[in-house]
Order: sequence, then structure tokens, then C-alpha cells
Amino acid sequence: MALVAWISYIKTRGEVSTQDGYFLAGRGLGAIFIAGSLLLTNLSAEQLIGLNGSAYGFNLSSMAWEVTAAFATICMAFIFLPRYLAGAFSTLPEFLNNRFDDGVRRLSVILFMVGYGLVTIPSVLYAGSIAVMQLFDVPGLLGISYSQSLLLTIFAIGLTGSLYAVFGGLKAVAISDTLNGAGLMIIGIAVPVLGLAALGDGSVSAGLTTITSTDTEKLNAIGGPGDPTPFGTLFTGMVLANLFYWCTNQYVIQRTLGARNLAEGQKGVLFTGFFKVMVPFLMMIPGVIAYHLYGPGLSTIDLAYPRLVRDVLPVYASGFFLAVLLGAVFSSFNSLLNSAATLFCLDVYAPLKKQPVDDRTMLRVARIASIVIALFSFSVAPLLQYAPEGLWQLIRMFTGFYNIPVIAVVIVGLFTTRVPALGAKIAIVFHVIAYGLLRFVFDDDVTIHFLHVYAILFVIEVTIMLVTGWLRPRSEDWSYQPRQLLDLTPWRFAVPCAVTLISCVVALYLLFSPIGLVGGLSAAFWPSLVLLMLVNLGIWARQMVKTPHHASTLS
Repeated sequence: MALVAWISYIKTRGEVSTQDGYFLAGRGLGAIFIAGSLLLTNLSAEQLIGLNGSAYGFNLSSMAWEVTAAFATICMAFIFLPRYLAGAFSTLPEFLNNRFDDGVRRLSVILFMVGYGLVTIPSVLYAGSIAVMQLFDVPGLLGISYSQSLLLTIFAIGLTGSLYAVFGGLKAVAISDTLNGAGLMIIGIAVPVLGLAALGDGSVSAGLTTITSTDTEKLNAIGGPGDPTPFGTLFTGMVLANLFYWCTNQYVIQRTLGARNLAEGQKGVLFTGFFKVMVPFLMMIPGVIAYHLYGPGLSTIDLAYPRLVRDVLPVYASGFFLAVLLGAVFSSFNSLLNSAATLFCLDVYAPLKKQPVDDRTMLRVARIASIVIALFSFSVAPLLQYAPEGLWQLIRMFTGFYNIPVIAVVIVGLFTTRVPALGAKIAIVFHVIAYGLLRFVFDDDVTIHFLHVYAILFVIEVTIMLVTGWLRPRSEDWSYQPRQLLDLTPWRFAVPCAVTLISCVVALYLLFSPIGLVGGLSAAFWPSLVLLMLVNLGIWARQMVKTPHHASTLS
């Protein structure tokens, strides 16, 4: 952890003295740092425990949240990112201000800031602390109560993560994310390999044969009505939730807005999509292994991954594992903190001043805002243990207030020219009221899956905006006013990489389906698929590192 902090400090020293340097890493991030930061910002302790727990208790249907994100990263690379970079936008609300007006900007900032401050940031702290306590028995090690351990862990994680966001800005966040991401990949590969060896009495191939020939229903990714993620939701609300997260969520897209050019941004985003396709092997197969090792007798499904780690990981590696686990939590926390401060400074503070703010003042305000938001999160996070329906229900409930209206407004804004700001405002207000009624008044009467509800609301809100544009169109067509700050030449390998990515998604669903391993497909196909994906990974890495985006031939 000290090594990661030292490298991050060396790489950012003297480069965070300007607004662009602090908020967007000087618009100089390369593909590797974009991909590493996107990956670790997305993956945290709750995914390690939650996804493996879902595989242990049910099947692989929950992999849809990870695997279908590949489609969203392709949309980001080809549709959203070129437009964001052409306008040289620093935040999503800035784009909405450009497309609609300052009122839509303020509404979007309110949605983001309330969601981040009350739920997302505290939940990352709380879930990360719970994961550390489950895996390392902090109360027993320190001889203190559970509540004291929770407060201590939340404060330790939050304080360390805040240092990156407050003093290092986005570049320090991206560099630390990438380094910690390398560690996460090592652990992600080591745990299932060691678990298969334990299941096969020392033989990885024997363990692989066991999980592909017995209780194969655990490998089914085609979720039914009783599974956590029914397969039909992939084509309705799941698409929209992933489009919001990967294409419009400020704390995710901020590192792509800091790309040094369009080609590097596209490389980083598409490379992230490839790693998302690998997630089932790294973060769900261990849950299947745990089921074969321990049976269905664990008191809670969330204990599957912690017990497997304790049983198969050598004790001398536990310190490294703790550093990686904390690094994943730091990443999500400091990314959220940096983005919340960015939204406050650029979309609340600067517009109120009504005149240009110098860099020194803006950075001082950003650091103060980060500290205030962090302290607020420290106070809210422990309260999440009293959530009546659990953490995941709370996150899902409140995220629904802002994810669908944001993606609906952005899509209509990008693909229409006459829809006015009034349509976007009506759609946002409608969603908040309708979703609130569905969640708190008519919740017992709604029998369809919440992802289908997302899709229904999305269609209604897009219709509202289009009808408003037809009845009261803008006086003149909206058009981009590009600011050519960056090279906007696309990466010439973007299309073949996107095709490869989609083919991997399809192959993965065929593999983990009744016509694949679930139905008795030979286990020999599994290593072949993994080998193919690793070969693709090697090809992509070579193209990212060694091939200039403007090259004219493929060797």
C-alpha cells in the first residue's frame, strides 16, 4: 500500500496545480490508466463477496451485470465518448447545460449529489468495511466490539482513500487504481486456481472436471423467474442500467473525459469491456467451487468467498490480499469523492460566481468540498447497518431515482435537435414522482421485475420528451460547438475489437447455458474458451502499447 501511494505521489507531483490537472488529470490519461481505473472503480469488495455469494446460492445468472457491460462500453467508445471529447466537457451536467439549459444542469447535479452523498459513497465505505471484517475477523484480532471495529475500519478506509482524492486529484486516483488493479487480477486468478486444486485433491484439472460434471445447474447463466437476474431483463432494464453506469455516470466517465485523445479513450474503454467479460471466471467461479467444497450448508451465501479464501490462500499471502482488497475499496471511494467534488466545483460553485474562478481558488474549494463530503460519508456509513431490507436493496432502491432519467435525457439530447429543455425537466420530475410512488406506495402491487420497471419508465420518459419537442420545439436546431482541444482521430482497431468483444459475450452465454456446460458439454471446451480470451487479451495489449493509432497497416 505504501508502494502504491509513493508511486502515485511521484507520478502526480507538480501536475495538480490547475483545474484540468486536478479534475481531469491534465487531459493526459493513456489507455492503460483509463482501463485500470475504470475496472477498479467498478469492482470492489461488495462484488467479490456478492457475486460469489450469488453463484454459491443460486447460479451464474448474476454475471449479466458484469458481462453485458461490454455492450455498454462499446456504446461509450463509439457513440458517447466522441461527442463528450468533441465538446471538451468536464462533467455530464456541463453537457446537459450545453444541450438544454442551466435548469436541466441543476436538476442533474441535485440527482447525482444526493445519490452520491446519501447512498453511494457511504455504501462503498460500509460494504468495504464489512468485507474486511468478514475476511480478517477484525474484532477478534483487536479485541474490540463489532460496532467499534466497524467504525475503526470505516474511518481507516475513508481517511486513506480521501488522501488520494483530496491531494492527488484524478491522476493519483487513476494511477493507484491501475496498480491496485494489477494486484486484484493476481488474486482474482489465484483464488479460483487454488480452489480448483483443493477441490481436485491437488489437481486443477480434476477440480475443473468436478464442477463441470456434477451439479452443473450452478453453471447456468440463463436465469429463470426465480433467479436473481432473469434472462429477459438483459434486453430491457439491464441495458439501460449499464448504459447509465458506463456512459453517463460522472464518477465512471470522468477518467475517459481525461483521455489524451479519442483513440486512447476508446482503447481504454474497450479494454475495460474485455475485463468485464472475464469477471465470471474471477469472481463467480470461486462461489461455484465453494458450493462443491462445502455444500449448501453455509449460514449465509455471503460467507462463501471469505471461507474459500481463508481455506485455500496461503497465510503468507494474506497481507497482499488485504492490500488488494483495501485498494479496491479505496478506488471506488476516492473516485466517488473526486467526482462529487468535481460536480460541486464545476456545476455548482463556478456557475454561482458568474465569473471565471482562478485555479488556486477552485482547487482550494475542491479540497474543502472533498473533506466535507468525506466527513459526511463517515457519519452516514455506519447507519447503513440499520437498513431494514439490507444494503443491496437500499442501493438498488435509491439508484433508481436518478439512473433512468439521466440516461433518457442524455440519449434524447444526443439524437434529437429540437427537443427543448422543458421536455427534459418534465421527464425528470415525472420519473422522481412515479418511481417514488412505485417504490413506497404501490410496491406490493408491482409484480414485475424492477429492471422491467426501469424499461417501462424509460419508454414513457422518452415519449414525454419527444411529444414536448413536437408540441413546443426549440426555436432553432441544437448543434455541437466543438472545441478542438484533443486529437479526435478514432482508434483504427476499435471496430474489430468491438466485434471480438461481442463474440466473447455470446460465446460466454453459450458456454454457461443448457446447450453448453449445463447440458453436459465436454469440459475440454472451457480451457479452449479461456485460452481464446487470453489470446485476445494479448493481442489487445500489444495493439494498445506498441501500435500508434494512426498506423495504416496491421502487421
